[in-house]
Amino acid sequence: MWKKAGLTSLMRLAFVLSFSLTATSSIPPLQQPPPNRRPGPIPKATPSDLLAFLAPAPQRSKVNPAVARRLTSSLKFLVPFSPVEARLSRREIISRKLIEDGTRGAGEGADWMVWWPPEPVLELARLAVDSGGDVDIVHRALDPTVIPVPDVESSSENKCQLTSTPYGRRFINKELNSYLEFLFELIVARGPEVGLDVSLSRYDLFHGHLFLANETGRLGILFHAKEYPAYDKQVFPYYMGFCQTDSDVTYDDSMNLRNILWLAPIPDTSSRSWIAPGVLVVLDAHPGGIIYEDLIADYVKVARTMYEGDLGSVAVDVNYLNVGGSTSEYQIFIC
Repeated sequence: MWKKAGLTSLMRLAFVLSFSLTATSSIPPLQQPPPNRRPGPIPKATPSDLLAFLAPAPQRSKVNPAVARRLTSSLKFLVPFSPVEARLSRREIISRKLIEDGTRGAGEGADWMVWWPPEPVLELARLAVDSGGDVDIVHRALDPTVIPVPDVESSSENKCQLTSTPYGRRFINKELNSYLEFLFELIVARGPEVGLDVSLSRYDLFHGHLFLANETGRLGILFHAKEYPAYDKQVFPYYMGFCQTDSDVTYDDSMNLRNILWLAPIPDTSSRSWIAPGVLVVLDAHPGGIIYEDLIADYVKVARTMYEGDLGSVAVDVNYLNVGGSTSEYQIFIC
């Protein structure tokens, strides 16, 4: 009897132990709190990020949020960005004489001329996108007539050739040429509002590079101001050739603002409508900022030069030169 009871007790004990072990093994272990994760490094910005940030929302949303925040602090718009109700129809009430008279930098009219340029500019912008970024679209719009580049502000005396070729051309459509003049004049007029004191001069602002953007074909111009700063043993001890001789451009913090970007409106490829207005913005390349750190090559950081070839396929250089004598007379030369 004792033996039977003892066996039963042992069986009960074995069952209890077995149940206890089974139950214990079925309970998942307590989860450990995740280790403190340090935020990863902010990705390096690319020229494509810059162009996407200045595009409609679907493209802009693809830019890394951290990159977008840094870009926001490095863009100084000469014309308000993404205007409310910036409809193309509004442009029809703006006189075409705006780009031919003395009010080029004044008021809302100039804003609208950037948002929605004249029809010939819009047509060239559409062709650029529809062609997939073919630079020949621009070349075919040029008058074949060759125009010799004359002496510009006594540059010949210093053996200086400002343009890439000793001759230039112009667009067949005169309104395209007038619009280029308008952009140069507007940059000079609006620049001081964002800290850019710039002048139309062979040492300062006289040229831009017309390109068709990578991936999208969007038409754009990258203007370069402060092209030839004066040699200074203390602040700018660099010799830049004959065209620097007698420069009156001081190397100072305004060099950070020497890259100015114009982008044409973006057409809808499935209709005759438009999905984004034009843009005119100064790229602030101050040390420590995203333009300086990520978009300017190390070997030209001192000059704060962003290269147009990084943004797209370069079609032509656009020069706005003072060919007058005692009286200023500016003309477009496309090289």
